[in-house]
Amino acid sequence: MAFVTHQICRGFSSSAVRRVVIKHVVIIGGGQMGAGIAQVAASTGHTVTLVDTSNDILQKSVKGIEGSLKRVVKKKFADKPEAGEEFIQKVLKNISTSSDAGSAVQSTDLVLEAIVENLKIKQDLFGGLDKLAPAHTIFASNTSSLPVSDIARSTSRLDRFGGLHFFNPVPMMKLVEVIGTSATSQETFDSLLNFSKALGKTPVSCKDTPGFIVNRLLVPYMMEAIRLHERGHGSKEDIDIAMKLGAGYPMGPFELLDYVGLDTAKFIMDGWSAMDPENPLFTQSELLNKLVAEGKYGKKTGEGFYKYK
Repeated sequence: MAFVTHQICRGFSSSAVRRVVIKHVVIIGGGQMGAGIAQVAASTGHTVTLVDTSNDILQKSVKGIEGSLKRVVKKKFADKPEAGEEFIQKVLKNISTSSDAGSAVQSTDLVLEAIVENLKIKQDLFGGLDKLAPAHTIFASNTSSLPVSDIARSTSRLDRFGGLHFFNPVPMMKLVEVIGTSATSQETFDSLLNFSKALGKTPVSCKDTPGFIVNRLLVPYMMEAIRLHERGHGSKEDIDIAMKLGAGYPMGPFELLDYVGLDTAKFIMDGWSAMDPENPLFTQSELLNKLVAEGKYGKKTGEGFYKYK
């Protein structure tokens, strides 16, 4: 990916702008996404520091990673249980934890956040860490819907800031969207591409536009399924069956919405409609808003478009 401003950035940047070989990673956020990224990075020989606000959260994260690794080992080392246990211990040895983000970032190649989708919280996080991380350290956000350039604006390393959007569950999903802003240097972008490949993932180059590639196509598709249902043109069950059997999708749009989280889908649509209120693809859904207001977020709450026991 090439941006005209890359040449400008090189002119004003110091020697800190160079292609960084990412060996050590600090991951901020020990939730499902952050823990998944930590597992994959540690499994591919990277040293990882996983950061969250409390040791209780971090212990739960590491326990989840260990459980995930055991499932991997059952398939990968079915006939070699000792080798499987050795693999688990080797991966876990590459992961350390910390509740002090400021201390953790003082000697790392990459800081990657996977926290709540809130612009101000992300800006405050990176703004504080910017003063503590080494000059060569690359910052990246795992945001799925916020403009990376808006997050980066809180720092002084615009040329060393990009997006790395992983997909859930991270150990299984092969894709990573690598996002460069108009200020991201080519060296930084190449480092993020190479890091994604080193994780065994397939990266795609994205511009810093709403939803990047996958969500920019997927979210409007799911929203149109809701509108189709709202207009009385199909039941949610029939729409799901039609897309699975007719289009070959593994899940129908309503099943997928329940899996992703209706609150997440609403948050994305709220942001996009605020940025581009005239775009018909970003029109709000009364049904989605009603379900979210009732606390029915999908599988994680036991009810969304469908009920779960």
